[in-house]
Amino acid sequence: MQRVDFEAGAVANLRRRVAEVEEINEDLVAFARGHAGAVNAIHSAVLAAIAAADSDELCSVVTTEWPALLKVDQVSLAWACDSNAFRADLIGVAPVEPRLVERLASSMPSVTIRPVEQGHPLFGAFGGKVRSEALIRLGGDRGSGLLALGQNEGASAEGQHGARLLRFLGQALSHMLERCPPR
Repeated sequence: MQRVDFEAGAVANLRRRVAEVEEINEDLVAFARGHAGAVNAIHSAVLAAIAAADSDELCSVVTTEWPALLKVDQVSLAWACDSNAFRADLIGVAPVEPRLVERLASSMPSVTIRPVEQGHPLFGAFGGKVRSEALIRLGGDRGSGLLALGQNEGASAEGQHGARLLRFLGQALSHMLERCPPR
């Protein structure tokens, strides 16, 4: 009579499953650390913007300080309020047609995160370098607009958690822009 050794098979199966659980745990820890870093970056960006005294200073914070805070390469912004509208990027702030900004904002979902061959036209001259972008619709009682964050190297989307954080960033910026509208 032949004896079947179940113990060796069970131990091997158990070791394999423990290794899988450890790998999943490492992935979850890495995600949590990344998510915590993203939350901290967004909070830092909002706090930097809150300190702005007027729309010019706010645009400067968004286009020059936010890239480092949010770890992106490009930040551009368009906002229309009442009969005024502007577009801002690293080059500066320029007036634009309010209907153009309103059309841009109304055609976008609240947050879009996507890889691209070329960045959104809002990036202007810098759009050719952008390979991944997050477009965030801005809006309030009196104004609407669009915030564009761009990466020169393609980056994977963060999913729903990232979209919620970006939506918060857009809502905070919208409130600030309504308080200090363009001149």
